[in-house]
Amino acid sequence: MTEVSKDEGIAIALLTEFTTHGLPRALDIQAKVERKEPLGDLDIGFLREVFETAQAIKPQVDRQPEYQEIYARAVELYKEIMDKAMENERERLGPASLP
Repeated sequence: MTEVSKDEGIAIALLTEFTTHGLPRALDIQAKVERKEPLGDLDIGFLREVFETAQAIKPQVDRQPEYQEIYARAVELYKEIMDKAMENERERLGPASLP
């Protein structure tokens, strides 16, 4: 199997996993933070895993331009969720409690 074929196979597997499991869960978490609900340990663990996976697959994405947009959009969704979660925590705990 060539490097491109291997990368493409990995990309397809990751995209399938993301669209069937990761994206729906991320959207559920996004809705939760939009309702100003705090994130639980499972939510935080999931988001940590998403971040670690995104870092790990970046080299494959860089070699596959057709997947860069979906990758960027997924990372942006992650960032939006984390930003909103931090904003919620600042509001909940007060401005002096978080950096």
